[in-house]
Amino acid sequence: MSLPPRVEQKAGTSLHVKLLSFLFVIVPIILLVLFLEFRFRSIEQNIPYQEPSLRDEARMEIESMPWRPVQGQRLYVPVYSHVYHQKGEPYFLTATLNIRNTDTEHEIVVTSVRYFNTAGKEVRSMLQKPLRIGPLAATEFVIQRDDKVGGSGASFIVEWQAGTEVNQPLVETVMIDTRGQQGISFIARAIVLSEGLPAP
Repeated sequence: MSLPPRVEQKAGTSLHVKLLSFLFVIVPIILLVLFLEFRFRSIEQNIPYQEPSLRDEARMEIESMPWRPVQGQRLYVPVYSHVYHQKGEPYFLTATLNIRNTDTEHEIVVTSVRYFNTAGKEVRSMLQKPLRIGPLAATEFVIQRDDKVGGSGASFIVEWQAGTEVNQPLVETVMIDTRGQQGISFIARAIVLSEGLPAP
């Protein structure tokens, strides 16, 4: 029993479409994959082997440690008792100076913490006597939100010493304020002004 002419014509057309799709779509994709595979292999074979230290600048042998322990520092630490917002209105913040001893074995002694205003004039000394900070211990000094004498360009000068070479402490200020459902917070890291024990 033979199929009607229209059914045979549709079946033949469908077969031609499938064959054309295979020839013009599938075959080129297969050929492209084979070509890329061959190309990658030829490139890989032509790349000369190199040692990791020569190949990667982030991995290199060094003769000594890239940092060095110190016995004392004088640090400058930025403080923002306020920042400006909207039409230049001051937005007052609580500022916390945080000093962290990062050495796991030795203590450090903070000998001076002085607070300066935007004009560079000393406002007050935050320490009456030297303060000892044990291994991995920390201390902090707070400038309250309503203390407005520092201004947007205030700063701390921090001096510390140790009886032996130690890891450098982490010294930074944290500024924060919250109002309703909004808040602002950010940190500022200390920079080194000088190193070593002060001259006797």
